[in-house]
Amino acid sequence: MPNIAILNQETIDKIAAGEVVERPCSVVKELVENAIDAGSTAITVEIKEGGISFIRITDNGCGIERDQVTVAFYRHSTSKIRSAEDLLTVKSLGFRGEALSSISAVARVELITKTYDELTGTRYVIEGSKELSNEEIGAPDGTTFIVKDLFYNVPARRKFLKTAQTEGSYISDMVEKLALSHPDISFKFINNNQTKLHTSGNGNRKDIIYHIFGREISSSLLEVKHECEYFKVEGFIGKPVITRGNRNYENYFINGRYVKSNILSRAIEEAYKSFLMQHQYPFTVLYFTFFSELDVNVHPTKMELRFDNNNEIYVELCDTIYAILSHKEMIPEVPVDSTPAPKKIVHEYKEPIPEPFEKRRINEVRAAESRSVYGQSVTSTVKNYSATEPAAKAPETSTAYEPAHVVTGTQQTLGDYDKVFLTESAKKQFSIIGQLFKTYWLIEFEDKLYIIDQHAAHEKVLYEKTMARLANKDFTSQRISPPIVMTLDARESEMLEKYRPQIEQFGYEVEHFGGKEYMISAIPDNLFNIDMKDLFIEMLDDFSNSTGRQTPDIITEKVASMSCKAAVKGNDKLTLPEINKLIDDLLSLDNPYNCPHGRPTIISMSKYEIEKKFKRIV
Repeated sequence: MPNIAILNQETIDKIAAGEVVERPCSVVKELVENAIDAGSTAITVEIKEGGISFIRITDNGCGIERDQVTVAFYRHSTSKIRSAEDLLTVKSLGFRGEALSSISAVARVELITKTYDELTGTRYVIEGSKELSNEEIGAPDGTTFIVKDLFYNVPARRKFLKTAQTEGSYISDMVEKLALSHPDISFKFINNNQTKLHTSGNGNRKDIIYHIFGREISSSLLEVKHECEYFKVEGFIGKPVITRGNRNYENYFINGRYVKSNILSRAIEEAYKSFLMQHQYPFTVLYFTFFSELDVNVHPTKMELRFDNNNEIYVELCDTIYAILSHKEMIPEVPVDSTPAPKKIVHEYKEPIPEPFEKRRINEVRAAESRSVYGQSVTSTVKNYSATEPAAKAPETSTAYEPAHVVTGTQQTLGDYDKVFLTESAKKQFSIIGQLFKTYWLIEFEDKLYIIDQHAAHEKVLYEKTMARLANKDFTSQRISPPIVMTLDARESEMLEKYRPQIEQFGYEVEHFGGKEYMISAIPDNLFNIDMKDLFIEMLDDFSNSTGRQTPDIITEKVASMSCKAAVKGNDKLTLPEINKLIDDLLSLDNPYNCPHGRPTIISMSKYEIEKKFKRIV
């Protein structure tokens, strides 16, 4: 058995640093939170090469006294708490005493600090947990941290960092979250000598939302102000027109701390559920003050916490946001009628008896159903399709021995047995009965009733046309006036620059309009009248969400998927010439039987099944 030995201090520090310092963004978060705890009113964050080679955090806070500078870099040294009991009531952002020790273990760190009472400051240099210099220096009030060559002594960690542009976008996003959580502090963010963010620190929450997210979002906000026995919440939520394909725009702060919470996210999304499309997420900037005890010591990054009364908090927040979205408070309450409802009369069901003159026809129908198809007996495979969720995979009919049709209850999707339905010769024998529920078209052909879902069918037609144009690169631009101006965050801007050639290939012309604003001056002109702004934003969202699939193929998938949004919807009444055109388009497809999501476009019911339902056949 190998000998058990105690690790040396240098190895211990590097291992411990891995829990706190994951990437340059972690360094910025820890140092900025320390600056906030120090009472700063102005904080500057400057990075180069995504923070990998250079990070500088400058604040005008209280500073660190000369005799405490060295102690500050010891593990578990902190001025925020004194005992374990303080963890339940801690108000500061930092308290674990691990940040400076962890950062100095994996980087070259220089500290310049001065308190209000001291005449001169202190310059302290430490690299890889080894002290190199501690000297007196002239300095302004406050603290400056300079962090260079992150993970210079841990090459395995440095190897797995992403590109400088991506790491920089993470830092930009974190600085924005910190600026939102403390609107009374002026934040300045400089990336590669360019100022990307500079807030006023005037304490106006709506101003900072405008500064970070732009005019479009700030003009579509609903104010939130609510207090209950568990928490007080203030801030803003976006109207349902503001959505994103990820949760990046869900911002909530608890006691001044930016966190992520499944409880709060689920409550917010449940309140928006009936107002947003599936897989779309809302915009929120909410500031919580919790009255009950919180456990913020769940993870070294302090991004997670635990509540008391989870269920009560969930219900209260969900109801609060839903009431604002639906203007629930404007609906008067009416008394419930106390008169009991009349009891329903339950009739005993009796099996109907077939009419005598139908017996011979029943035998003929049964004999026809038992005949073989293509020389094989007709069998049915049961497969359930959800009405709300698309099938994972379309039914396959690979051999002559496959089932002739797939049965869902008494409805049948088309298989090899029914493929003659979508042919030019069969179309001449169609008898179009009409439209049902403004969604389904009923067609009689031979001894079957065919039901076409107009949305699924049109969706399939548009999908195939779009994919054909993608294959042929048959996209042209159409200039628009006035142009579309939109605000993109750092990550969306990164995705735009990374995939700009592919995006422009589809007909977009995008120009930088200053700051975070971008102008779309030309759009694809042959994508079936899709909302081009939504398409553009959702493409960028998909790029930022993708892991390991960041290739131009994602663009083709998104464009094809978005083309489906242009399909005619349920409850859209079509005319007879329009349905005839749709059927003609279906005839031209190789596989018209399932939409791109796997749902059937056409189902059928045999005359035999219908007559069984009416008990004409027993």
